[in-house]
Amino acid sequence: MKEIKAIIQPNKLNRIRDAFRELGGFPGMTVAKVQGCSEHLGIEQHQSIRDELTDFSGKIRIELIAPDEIVPQILQIIHSNAYTGQKGDGILWVTEVVDFYRLCKPMN
Repeated sequence: MKEIKAIIQPNKLNRIRDAFRELGGFPGMTVAKVQGCSEHLGIEQHQSIRDELTDFSGKIRIELIAPDEIVPQILQIIHSNAYTGQKGDGILWVTEVVDFYRLCKPMN
């Protein structure tokens, strides 16, 4: 099992969701609105705290747990539907899941 997380542009979510609907065995996902900023080159000078705090932009975070056999398809769906080649497209990463339990089922 793997945990897949992605930070994407909000306007890409519908395309990704629609592509996931076509994927057999798709396990579902959690989506959250988040704020973020990326690396800035050079020294930044802000006129006020308001300027400093408004350099964050709205993003969407997708999180899901998936069986190893469909992870490559999930990664391809996210990348191909979120990628524009522009700075700010987002990020995508995968981590190993040691244990996974559905709360609606008893633990053995």
